[in-house]
Amino acid sequence: MKILVSGGGTGGHIYPAIALIRHLVKQDDSVECLYIGTENGLESTIVPKEGIPLKTVKISGFKRKVSLDNVKTVVRFLRAVKQSKTYIKEFKPDVVIGTGGYVCGPVVYAAAKLNIPTIIHEQNSVPGLTNKFLAKYASKVAISFPDSAHYFPKDKIVMTGNPRASEVVKMVHPKGKPRLQELGLSPEKKTVLVVGGSRGAKPINDAIMETLHHWKTKNYQCLYVTGDAHYEKVKEKIEQQEEAIDQLVCVPYIHDMPAVLHEVDLLVARAGATTLAEITALGLPSILIPSPYVTNNHQEKNARSLEKEAAAKVVLEKDTTPDKLMNEIDTILENDQAWSAMKDAALKLGKPDAAEDMAKLIKEVRGGAS
Repeated sequence: MKILVSGGGTGGHIYPAIALIRHLVKQDDSVECLYIGTENGLESTIVPKEGIPLKTVKISGFKRKVSLDNVKTVVRFLRAVKQSKTYIKEFKPDVVIGTGGYVCGPVVYAAAKLNIPTIIHEQNSVPGLTNKFLAKYASKVAISFPDSAHYFPKDKIVMTGNPRASEVVKMVHPKGKPRLQELGLSPEKKTVLVVGGSRGAKPINDAIMETLHHWKTKNYQCLYVTGDAHYEKVKEKIEQQEEAIDQLVCVPYIHDMPAVLHEVDLLVARAGATTLAEITALGLPSILIPSPYVTNNHQEKNARSLEKEAAAKVVLEKDTTPDKLMNEIDTILENDQAWSAMKDAALKLGKPDAAEDMAKLIKEVRGGAS
């Protein structure tokens, strides 16, 4: 079977695609995959490192306001469709899958026009412009949040979840908590992981830096991922404290985040779709601080989907004060009953078999092809 996958722009579109490809190849080593992305997107470096063949097209997104740039975008789109059709005719895929980002537009559209079965995968609770456009042409629409269902044709929707969740939950998990120990934390204490993304998030960092004096009195501990841009400043402030803070360890970045997620008891983070897929699959309680700087405010809407099921607590960035953050952490980690209830609620939302559900959907659309 030949699978063509397209997704780009952010890791949230790329990593689910890679997780799906890994699953398909693991299930059947005769599966051939081709990835279509852009030259300048993250996919241009991430995909080749996975050993997946990559082709590129040139494309940009539409401006939400009327603009002459949109005329140029239409021209680029049509050229990208033509290029995509060339790639598709050469590769002869059985199914084409789009996981989000501008690049999916011409690729999935081209496949649909060539009568090849297509699937688009929506990771967020609110879809972007590209997937809204493609829903008309795609054979099926795979969703990760029930809230996104009303944006798409009812007869095309399949709730699969995010394939990234399957990778995280099925990781071989060693006994004990080796990663926490390596990082200088106790495997015996409850642990809250605070992270603002690979580059960090200043409002989260500012709040945590004002809580340093609190940690000396806590019976739980904190692993604080600052982001590269903020690490030196945070480290300096910690070192200026009169007493050592054994309950808090800061690092600039964690390369094996899924392994660490297995070992912590609470996550304080943004509300990206991949993060939420991972923590619900693991049943990890969370305090979510959505980024207000994303399209359609989709992170807050993602987070509210968990909050309304009591699987997470949402704190808006503008309300993220040191006292509020510590109070929320205390409320969860110092109350075993509250923590267990959040864990159970998160597990109910999790889709640990998402990759397999996507594989079944691929077989379904392939079988239904004329």
